[in-house]
Amino acid sequence: MSGVTVVPADERCLRSVLGRFATGVVAVAARDAVTGERAGLAANSFCSVSLDPPLVSFCVAHTSSSWPRIREAGTLGISILGAGQREAATRLAARGGDKFTGVAWSASPGGAPVLDGALAWLECAIEAEHRAGDHVIVVARVLRLDASLEGEPLLFFRGEFERISR
Repeated sequence: MSGVTVVPADERCLRSVLGRFATGVVAVAARDAVTGERAGLAANSFCSVSLDPPLVSFCVAHTSSSWPRIREAGTLGISILGAGQREAATRLAARGGDKFTGVAWSASPGGAPVLDGALAWLECAIEAEHRAGDHVIVVARVLRLDASLEGEPLLFFRGEFERISR
């Protein structure tokens, strides 16, 4: 790194650098117990936190209009998306509107929406939320889960949904 000047990153530079780290993509969704209305979002910040107790985490922007509705429902479904689910991820990542139009889903045993065709799903309850800059880190306890299908994962790389190329 000799001869390299390191300066504090601006937002564009930070996005460019961090965008080079490929991540998987999950759909986080819930359903209002009274109205049945669904809310969902796409996240690429999903990870395992603990095996005992079983915990996972994901991050949500403070500006998300979906997160308050998902949080209110209590039980949420996390679907690990496959390579063929780019359109569903794009819909869930969009702001506003009915994000589930044209997205096939089923209810988990506890009633949370999980996307049909997902590689795996987890039914979770929110354990904790931690403010972190312009996001919230959500820690969720895994209640039920299943590895539904074999297949290639959907990836997020350089700001785009991608497939593994072999």
